[in-house]
Amino acid sequence: MKKIVSLLLAFLLGVSGLSVAQSSKPKVLIFSKTLRYYHESIPDGIAAITHMGQQHGFDVDTTKNADFFTDNTLKKYAAIIWLSTTGDVLNPAQQAAFERYIQAGGGYVGIHSASASEKDWEWFGQLTGAVFVNHPPDPVEGVVRVADAKDPSTRQLPKRWKRKDEWYNFKKRMTDVHVLLTADERTYQGGTEGAYHPLAWKHQFDGGRSFYTALGHLGEAYQDPLFQQHILAGIQYSIGKNEPLDYTKAKTVQVP
Repeated sequence: MKKIVSLLLAFLLGVSGLSVAQSSKPKVLIFSKTLRYYHESIPDGIAAITHMGQQHGFDVDTTKNADFFTDNTLKKYAAIIWLSTTGDVLNPAQQAAFERYIQAGGGYVGIHSASASEKDWEWFGQLTGAVFVNHPPDPVEGVVRVADAKDPSTRQLPKRWKRKDEWYNFKKRMTDVHVLLTADERTYQGGTEGAYHPLAWKHQFDGGRSFYTALGHLGEAYQDPLFQQHILAGIQYSIGKNEPLDYTKAKTVQVP
């Protein structure tokens, strides 16, 4: 009888430990609201990131609804992924909630046209690291150069990565970001930034973590294992240690 009780206790303790591990599993939110151009690749991105979560231990929620941007909702997530969003997608109260989330220690991932979102919101441009200006008329083949071959988001890539994409030009660049990838403007037409043209970077900003990549216009990108690893490492960087958010550090005042 004692042996049976001991086995039962061991089983219950094991289940309890599992539930604790599951409750601390990171969760990310994919936000894909668009008010201007809609990228047909968005469903491909959602599917790829959802699969990444299943394979690498984080849960994924998705929404186009900006009403998710409240303190009570955002605090559930270790990172918010702006997947090819476009236009002014948040109202002032929602903007304040997102600022508070980052200041409390949250993570941000911007993919492709995230940098073309909220172009008049200075804080968001600084979080992203730059603001989109324009791009050549059509996706074309060009060469991406690896700026940091040791970073988890780039170490799987060839030093010169030939790919077809939409090649963004930027303004209002933050100078203190850790650049990961640059464009070789000699390999395509329409670049305006010259010899040093960053395309992907990460940085710590206003209490949180930010990763941005300008790549990802085409749906086929999200089936590419090299690009998948690039995105996955960016998500993992933005999740960080998955620590509870500390809203006592939030400086932005809530907007009624």
